[in-house]
Amino acid sequence: MERTVTPRVKICCISSIEEAWTAIRCGASALGLVSTMPSGPGVISFDLIAEIVAVVPPPIATFLLTCSQDANEIIEQLKYCRTNTVQICDRLEFGSYQDIRNALPGISIVQVIHVSTEESIEEAIALAPQVDAILLDSGNQSLLVKELGGTGRIHNWNLSAKIRELVDVPIFLAGGIKPENVALAVKQVGPFGLDLCSGVRSDGKLDLDKLKCLFQELKSCI
Repeated sequence: MERTVTPRVKICCISSIEEAWTAIRCGASALGLVSTMPSGPGVISFDLIAEIVAVVPPPIATFLLTCSQDANEIIEQLKYCRTNTVQICDRLEFGSYQDIRNALPGISIVQVIHVSTEESIEEAIALAPQVDAILLDSGNQSLLVKELGGTGRIHNWNLSAKIRELVDVPIFLAGGIKPENVALAVKQVGPFGLDLCSGVRSDGKLDLDKLKCLFQELKSCI
């Protein structure tokens, strides 16, 4: 995929209608809503996710983050929450992406790949034709308590840049991105989108000053 000069911004771990509107007003193109996870921040109930989604205006993408590895279960979650995008944070083990598309034709599917070794490149190349976008994050699915995102750690951006060059779907970059390093992330990886959580928060809450600083830094990339 070609390098993106000014990427879209997804603000993740949205926990209230107020946070959703704060992110949107600052310039976010997408919101991440975290359902049950084995670890990490920002988990909220399916009821609250549905409540937030109901007030988000149509141009904004709403991502349901799920740790489910079962396509049928993901379909039921999406029917309840009514997001327009699903972010699958673990490997799909039961059913297929096509099952999700058949049940919910309008849904965009984003698969997370936890970038660690050269094998991550092979995984991305294999999955890209089946999904609408890939999100590259820091994490570890091998741990007893899986890390499926929200670590606040930067992974190897050189690997992420290689993946972006080799696949034909949009790439979102996540993991440790903040106003202080966002320009470098854009320069080094050139992703379609950036995904931030802890980098724009203070004491777990969305920080308006950090958000404004982030978008100001992005303008410098143009």
